[in-house]
Amino acid sequence: MPIITLPDGNSLNFSNDVTGLNVAEKISKSLAKQAMVISVNGELKDLDYLIKKDCSIKIFTSKNPEGLETIRHDTAHILAMAVQELFPGTQVTIGPVIENGFYYDFARKEPFTEDDLLKIENKMKEIVDRDEITKREVWERNKAISHFKNKGEVYKAELIETIPESEDVSIYFHGDWHDLCRGPHLSSTGKIGKYFKLTKVSGAYWRGDSNNEMLQRIYGTSWASQKDLDEYLKRIEEAEKRDHRKLGKEMDLFHFREESPGSVFWHEKGWALFQKLINYMRSRQDAAGYKEVNTPEVLDRLLWEKSGHWEKYGENMYTSETPDEKVFAIKPMNCPGHIQVFNQGLKSYRDLPLRITEFGKVHRYEPSGALHGLLRVRAFTQDDAHIFCSEDQITSECLEVTNLILDIYKDLGFENVILKYADRPDVRVGDDEVWDKAEASLLEAVKASKLEYSINKGEGAFYGPKIEFVLRDAIGRDWQCGTLQVDLNLPGRLDASYVDKDGTKKVPVMLHRALFGSLERFIGILIENYAGKFPFWISPLQTVVIPISEEFDDYAIKVSKKIKEAGMSSSVDLKKHNLNYKIRDNSLAKIPLLLICGKKEVDSNSVTIRRLDSNKQENMDLNLFLKTFSALNKASSN
Repeated sequence: MPIITLPDGNSLNFSNDVTGLNVAEKISKSLAKQAMVISVNGELKDLDYLIKKDCSIKIFTSKNPEGLETIRHDTAHILAMAVQELFPGTQVTIGPVIENGFYYDFARKEPFTEDDLLKIENKMKEIVDRDEITKREVWERNKAISHFKNKGEVYKAELIETIPESEDVSIYFHGDWHDLCRGPHLSSTGKIGKYFKLTKVSGAYWRGDSNNEMLQRIYGTSWASQKDLDEYLKRIEEAEKRDHRKLGKEMDLFHFREESPGSVFWHEKGWALFQKLINYMRSRQDAAGYKEVNTPEVLDRLLWEKSGHWEKYGENMYTSETPDEKVFAIKPMNCPGHIQVFNQGLKSYRDLPLRITEFGKVHRYEPSGALHGLLRVRAFTQDDAHIFCSEDQITSECLEVTNLILDIYKDLGFENVILKYADRPDVRVGDDEVWDKAEASLLEAVKASKLEYSINKGEGAFYGPKIEFVLRDAIGRDWQCGTLQVDLNLPGRLDASYVDKDGTKKVPVMLHRALFGSLERFIGILIENYAGKFPFWISPLQTVVIPISEEFDDYAIKVSKKIKEAGMSSSVDLKKHNLNYKIRDNSLAKIPLLLICGKKEVDSNSVTIRRLDSNKQENMDLNLFLKTFSALNKASSN
């Protein structure tokens, strides 16, 4: 006779064992119709899960994240089901839910085509129409292994072999088709709806290991309504238009080459943007009391062993051995180098907090398949800083950092920022007592900020807990950028100390802080957020002066020189093309201001302004132009 406690605190009494669906029906017919999945004492279960004991339950519909995730999970299964119906002999491997959708990896000799995706989609809709009943069975492990081997599903059998022998195996059936799965799932294929779309095919190594076979991964998206699906596809279309790789080429900012995978070749304008961001950050950090340093890129293996990076991060590090058999590593991060700076000279409590910053070039090995333009590289520049402080300064310093980060993001056009607090990972250094102290201090600072935050269990750095700053861009995408980490481990490992008020030596707390994170990645985010149309003050090339004929070249050159003297960037388009061609060419390069010069402008010492994305033209006295836009440039960058 279970007593069911609902989220509002009310209870329902039942005389017999009940399912989640029974509970939903008891509440209302409409809820029973909309119910997707339930949680029992916080654990997600199928609607037909039999409840025998008193418990607390929640019922989720497609309006809840749990319900939508279940829809996507089921859609992944229906994708695999459709593929095997259309292409017998294809093996299914792994098919998880991901952000905004799902994917499934398949072992098949012939490559899937765009036409195949359409056929698969249609088959999936057919399966939805069939409204196949979903049921769960629990099998003995060895039975499951034999079953899938006999079916020719060797990948699935290999997965089951990783399950401990003492554990049973959960198998979900949709009609006759079935797969290894923990669940939960919807009660039938008809409940999925037809609000899905297969988006692309790519390669993927079995179990993510480049030594294994290459599989084919089909991605898809699934939603609770046609409206939601249409809006998402519209966002994807907009995102493709904003792709920083495409715009970077059009704007002549950077390129990549196979000779140095994951490393950026910056062009003149791209490097100008890079330096503008650094100069802006320098001014903000200087005002906030940071001291800029520079540390070596190559350091002895012994230092990395002592810091713990060699053990915990070694597989991501680039190393080399010298003729005298010494092993060095290119730094993947700046932290050990900054401790060496701190260790020079005796420090006292009066020196704390000590804020050290560096625009440090770091190298980290990323699998080639993970590289993605500026967003995922192997060589990048961190706007890295480390704050050495006492334990009683942690909260105040974390608040200072948080406020600085949020203010800088606002200057750059990002006002919607989300905080994510991450605690200790499974792989870490340091005692639990130290971690307890670090986590409590950082969480106190998070709460003191009065900002909304979420908790990412187990996602901290190996040396300390962290806050991630997540930006939401112009089309609603989230980007993880800045980080703030409390470290009570590394300073002690590298012998950092200061003399306290009582004359005793103490180990300082080390706060790791990055605002942009990676300048390369942040520039990629900026490009996509603004679709290449940067605010005037950070635009790499702010003005292009265009003479309407060779007769006015000298005046155009004079105008460009005066613009540069006023602190803005400028060039002159002297190409032998007509005016319309030059306007079109420079507009494609996303130049904010085009300044047209002809006889009228020469006679009146003026320029005719044509702004990006506008067909309107405005004539302005040259001195007034210089005064107006120079002031705008300085005001926006301070």
